[in-house]
Amino acid sequence: MEALLIHGVAGRCQQFLALCKLRVVSLIVFTAVIGMFLAVPGWPAWNVLWAGTLGIALVAGAAAAFNCLIEQKIDAVMARTRARPLPRGELTSAQTLVFSGVVGGAGLYLLNTFVNPLTMWLTLATFVGYAVIYTVLLKPATPQNIVIGGASGAMPPVLGWAAATGEIHHDALLLFLIIFAWTPPHFWALALYRKDEYARAGLPMLPVTHGDAYTRLHVLLYTLLLFAVTMLPLGTGMGGWIYLVGATVLGAIFIAYGWRLYRNYSDALAKETFRYSIWYLSLLFAVMLVDHYFRLPL
Repeated sequence: MEALLIHGVAGRCQQFLALCKLRVVSLIVFTAVIGMFLAVPGWPAWNVLWAGTLGIALVAGAAAAFNCLIEQKIDAVMARTRARPLPRGELTSAQTLVFSGVVGGAGLYLLNTFVNPLTMWLTLATFVGYAVIYTVLLKPATPQNIVIGGASGAMPPVLGWAAATGEIHHDALLLFLIIFAWTPPHFWALALYRKDEYARAGLPMLPVTHGDAYTRLHVLLYTLLLFAVTMLPLGTGMGGWIYLVGATVLGAIFIAYGWRLYRNYSDALAKETFRYSIWYLSLLFAVMLVDHYFRLPL
């Protein structure tokens, strides 16, 4: 009996964790933590590292859970999301709402108490931007949902910077701009090979409303824009030779994916592009961190 109880509790915990989209949240937290380190010449304060990281992670998980709550009917008709707890009936809407509120509230409390109020308010605004403005208003209304809604997804390094310094610096806004420019080619690569599912769900993603050729062109154009944006930290002194080399190589590969996708599309190539885009952002921010501590000035 005790073993069954433990198994049941573990299963329920897994269901709640599934709401948090841990792979997505891990990338959010990673870029936020990099923002903390880039904001200071040495190491961030200990309270910033533990409370800032945990607080941002909790609020990001709460936003993901709220997104699952709002989109449960859409998730039920898409192969990528139909196994989530709400479409499967494993959790109720009320349980999800309470979970999101408790987890998000705990994260905001940590940020306000152990970090600073600015980070708490910025994180709350990010929650509202993603869970309400993007999910409820933009996603079902316009094919530019990813572009406009990308502002909330680009906030994590700004949150990390604010946690470490108590202010918003222009270099933090450059980090924001990099993720903002990265978001469209990242998500449109996914939307290309999931187009039929988005159409069945009634979501006006760009491949559904404007077709594959138009979307592939915009993926290529945004990879070019992204490359240009990643060069901006060199002008402010936030990047040195290590960053220049890393950003150039990573960006050239992303542009090559965009070009191949534009000229010779296949679903397999779109999947490769989507997967590479995740590695691209992770490695780019890792290169920034290495450059920050082992600076070779230009």
